[in-house]
Amino acid sequence: MEWITTSTVLSSLRDFDNRAAWSQFVDRFRLPVFRFALSTGLGDTDAEDVAQETLAAFAESFRKGQYDRSKGRLSQWLFGIAFRKSQDERRKGARRHIRAGSSELGSLSQIAIADEASLSLTWDREWEQALLEQCLDQVRREVEPITFRAFELVVRENQDANQAAETLGVNVKLVYNAKHRVLKRLREIRSEFDRMI
Repeated sequence: MEWITTSTVLSSLRDFDNRAAWSQFVDRFRLPVFRFALSTGLGDTDAEDVAQETLAAFAESFRKGQYDRSKGRLSQWLFGIAFRKSQDERRKGARRHIRAGSSELGSLSQIAIADEASLSLTWDREWEQALLEQCLDQVRREVEPITFRAFELVVRENQDANQAAETLGVNVKLVYNAKHRVLKRLREIRSEFDRMI
C-alpha cells in the first residue's frame, strides 16, 4: 500500500465531499485522540465520541482556514481540541451522575477536571506511540514479512543478530540488512510526519 503524506491527507480534507480524505484523516489521527480521552478517565464509548468530535472540529476549522501552521504544530492544535472535548464529556458524565442521584465518590472525581499542563504530557506520549505504530504498520506493508520479522527480533525483542538469524533460519547479513532497511524507512516516514505536525 502506498504511503499517503500528511500534507496530501490535509489537502484532500478541504473537499467536503471527499469521503476517502475523511477516512484517511480519521485513520491517521483517531487513535492518539481516543487514547488520550481514555487517559482522562472516560470510558470507551465517550472516548470514541471525543475522538470523532475532535477530528470533526479540526476538519471544520481547517476548511475555514483557521489552522495556521505558523502558530503551532498539528499535534498541539488537535490536543487543544481534544482537551476541551474530553473535559466537556467528563462534565456531562458528572451531570448525568448527579441527575441520577448517585452519591458515589466516583461521581465527585468526575467533576474534578485535570489541568491542561499535566494532560499535555499524556497527550505527547499517546501521540508518539500512535505515530510509531502507524509508521511500523506502513513499513510492515512495504517489506517482505521475513525482513520485518528480523527487524522485530533485533530491535523490538532485543535478540542479537546471530540469534535472530538462527530463529529465522537465515543468513546473519539478512538480519543486519533488514534492521538497516526498516529503520531507514521508519525515519523517512516519521520525517514526513514531523514536517506537518
